[in-house]
Amino acid sequence: IIDEEETQFMSNCPVAVTESTPRRRTRIQVFWTAPPTGTGCVILKASIVQKRIIYFQDEGSLTKKICEQDSASEGVTDKPILDCCACGTAKYRLTFYGNWSEKTHPKDFPRRTNHWSAIIGSSHSKNYILWEYGGYASEGVKQVAELGSPVKMEEEIRQQSDEVLTVIKAKAQWPAWQPLNVRAAPSAEFSVDRHRHLMSFLTMLGPSPDWNVGLSAEDLCTKDCGWVQKVVQDLIPWDAGTDSGVTYESPNKPTVPQEKIRPLTSLDHPQSPFYDPEGGSIKLVARVVIERIARKGEQCNIVPDNIDDIVADLAPEEKEEDDTPETCIYSNWSPWSACSSSTCEKGKRMRQRMLKAQLDLSVPCPDTQDFQPCMGPGCSDEDGSTCMMSDWITWSPCSVSCGMGTRSRERYVKQFPEDGSMCKVPTEETEKCIVNEECSPSSCLVTEWGEWDECSASCGTGMKRRHRMIKMTPADGSMCKAETTEAEKCMMPECHTIPCLLSPWSEWSDCSVTCGKGMRTRQRMLKSAAELGDCNEELEQAEKCMLPECPIDCELTEWSQWSECNTSCGKGHMIRTRMIKIEPQFGGTACPETVQRSKCRVRKCLRGPGMEKRRWKEAREKRRSEQAKKNIDSEQYPVCRLKPWTAWTECSTLCGGGIQERYMMVKKRSKSTHFTSCKDKKELRACNVHPC
Repeated sequence: IIDEEETQFMSNCPVAVTESTPRRRTRIQVFWTAPPTGTGCVILKASIVQKRIIYFQDEGSLTKKICEQDSASEGVTDKPILDCCACGTAKYRLTFYGNWSEKTHPKDFPRRTNHWSAIIGSSHSKNYILWEYGGYASEGVKQVAELGSPVKMEEEIRQQSDEVLTVIKAKAQWPAWQPLNVRAAPSAEFSVDRHRHLMSFLTMLGPSPDWNVGLSAEDLCTKDCGWVQKVVQDLIPWDAGTDSGVTYESPNKPTVPQEKIRPLTSLDHPQSPFYDPEGGSIKLVARVVIERIARKGEQCNIVPDNIDDIVADLAPEEKEEDDTPETCIYSNWSPWSACSSSTCEKGKRMRQRMLKAQLDLSVPCPDTQDFQPCMGPGCSDEDGSTCMMSDWITWSPCSVSCGMGTRSRERYVKQFPEDGSMCKVPTEETEKCIVNEECSPSSCLVTEWGEWDECSASCGTGMKRRHRMIKMTPADGSMCKAETTEAEKCMMPECHTIPCLLSPWSEWSDCSVTCGKGMRTRQRMLKSAAELGDCNEELEQAEKCMLPECPIDCELTEWSQWSECNTSCGKGHMIRTRMIKIEPQFGGTACPETVQRSKCRVRKCLRGPGMEKRRWKEAREKRRSEQAKKNIDSEQYPVCRLKPWTAWTECSTLCGGGIQERYMMVKKRSKSTHFTSCKDKKELRACNVHPC
């Protein structure tokens, strides 16, 4: 206290400071002492009391949050987890407020695909850790971090059933940010007890390589053997150490070997959307608020609640908004059905809607059925009061284990009357209970009946069951005759309100061919319960599909024989050609060359005045030798006679290199099998070799 004339401690709440004199003022002053290093943040709250109503703000000028330097930057979770001494159980509500948007984080913000994945976590003991800084991500954490899928993580949590009390789940958010008056912040409720007094959760910031936010092993048990009233924690993203991407939409790049989980910093990489060359702190992307909403069973702490309890209990609960994703198109809700209870016992009523379209299959669509507790005509849970009350908490255990005792249950005030008056609605009620009516040595001791299971039918008449356990068999050694299971009928709203509930159509399958014409199919599934009646809607559709035409490669004939040399003496060239049989189409392989040239060399050309005369003489001698050879052949093989050469055929092309052919046919063939050289002859030569 700085000035005792102006300021004093509240007599009924020692941790709070109030005014000393009831006069108008704008401020009070105090000294305060920072907690030890590693304790966390300090929150200073101011409240204005008027007509017994406490006005406050979680944000703004009436609340100031002061934090020490972020210890998370060291990269290791280093907070000792102590044994819990609290009694009973406590129920909490986790609310997640995303603050990641193009306005707050403009660099490379993914406009079309930004989202928070489904929240997954649990309340657990210190023997099981979901994730922690300086540790390695499990396969479940990896799938949340890289894919946004909570399935494997939930499987890992449920495998630790002895160490886990509640699995925490909340739906994904597409897009990542919307005003609270458009979409309510996602929330989930969970419980803790002395053994399982920690809570952890995580959710992926998507799209991203492997970036998440969350809490790890948050202890909700106080040193004074009580339960924490409220936790408010701002969150920065952390890297799961399984992918080495540096931007929101980096391609997959597995980190080998896997690295430890660490918080992201502003100096990780120049291309990072959180990069700051000055090394400042990363701008917060989310806030999580964990509020205690109820306590159950006998509590053993004797320290009174502080001002936070009062503030939290008086806070009006936000109206639940429709959190249906924009990618899910529904029909309007049907009217509420009649209540399944005609008495003042609690029952249920139901309404339904039809899912017309699911625009994004990666975003799950909420249920098409909605249930609400109700009671019969003339019954009221409000008792005519304007107080807003919570539902009753489950009955406490019976005060005795044998015979007649008492049990109680509680509820709390959600909102006080606007006129500032006190609530007169009871917040606790007690009733008699009987456990093990016979307390003789021949009777066995059993527990109380558990809660009724859900009705086996979603509409119409079904069955519900409840169970109890045998605590001790009869002392005289006889058999225990007590029933451990009890069943009774339950009535749900009438069936046939919507006789046919179908899942959305799946994506079309791939075309049955890789090119050209084929078929593709898609399916949907029947979601209606069997008792809702038959459904004649088609469950599979097929349609034709057309892919680009299949490519046709070029096809050619075989090469022709080489032509004669184009000179009679000296250096020249000869050619050979081939023809195009099929032109390439639709991206097929192009045609290679169709004409090839090769050098050739004939005898040296003679030069001088007698050159022409010598040529004639040599040609005459050549003709004589050929004629002599023919005569010899005729004498040796008188039965093989050939017709003269035919004329050359027309050129096969007008330009670009073609071929001509001529033939010499056998006039008379020998009948001897030893004579094989007597056959038809064929000659080829190039023609029209000039370019087209």
